[in-house]
Amino acid sequence: MLQITEEKDRMAEENVKQVKILLVEDNLQDIEITRRAFAKGRMKNELIVVRDGEEALDYLFRRGSFQDPLSSPRPGMILLDLNLPKVGGLDVLKQIKQDESLKSIPVIVMTVSPREEDVVRSYNLGVNTYIQKPVEFDNFMRVVITIQEYWIFIATLPPKSQ
Repeated sequence: MLQITEEKDRMAEENVKQVKILLVEDNLQDIEITRRAFAKGRMKNELIVVRDGEEALDYLFRRGSFQDPLSSPRPGMILLDLNLPKVGGLDVLKQIKQDESLKSIPVIVMTVSPREEDVVRSYNLGVNTYIQKPVEFDNFMRVVITIQEYWIFIATLPPKSQ
């Protein structure tokens, strides 16, 4: 059994898509938990963090300090909180999905909100997945590993756009 697990881990590491992941999160504790879960889950993908909706849009639309595409590469996936300062997550999602150069990037909403209207509105705006953030670290870890297994190892992502 151990040999099968080691072989699966080796194959998974070889097949990791080098996807840059944009984390849009204002809560420092959630950012740190996400980083720890990525490390513990051996996710090798670069995690880029922005702290509010306005910064996320500046990053994605290459405005302000994010104008240089070399220092602000296009993410292959976005992890988006809904409860953000300056510009809310649903507004960020709407702008992403209305833009031709961004709309094919998978967006995963990760939020504490269990509100049905947030779920429905997110899907109506084009979110790819809606996940309610678990409070306990171990459960949060399982969510991050599941995201990794599906979106990085299994799903075929669109080609990178510039």
